[in-house]
Amino acid sequence: MLTITRALYDQIVEHSRADHPDEACGVVAGPEGSGRPERFIPMLNAARSPTFYEFDSADLLKLYRDMDDRDEEPVVVYHSHTATEAYPSRTDISYANEPQAHYVLVSTADTDGAGPFQFRSFTIVEGVVTEEEVKVVEAYQAEADGPG
Repeated sequence: MLTITRALYDQIVEHSRADHPDEACGVVAGPEGSGRPERFIPMLNAARSPTFYEFDSADLLKLYRDMDDRDEEPVVVYHSHTATEAYPSRTDISYANEPQAHYVLVSTADTDGAGPFQFRSFTIVEGVVTEEEVKVVEAYQAEADGPG
């Protein structure tokens, strides 16, 4: 399950809508091993395409160096689909190289009659796509609180 704050959810949706009709893309980084998305990092779609996204290689290198310096990892890798449902394409699956990450897809097309977008999350490990529940919270529970 992906647990994400309302603020991060809204930022991902806003970026996806702002870049429409091109696909938007980006990362939400979090502390290594935490599985907690915290830092929203919108990226430029170097392909500038309505059907494909590509991170700029120099931007991506800078991002990974920055995350290394902060002891972070990509917790969420997101992009939008502008004309199809929010489900990974064969290309998306082939480029998925972060087995611990949640792959979020936002559709800015009204493909299901449920409104102008879909927000879905998947794990993609060795080509196997598994949809997971998305839980939107106002804030994360403080770790010091412990269970319950």
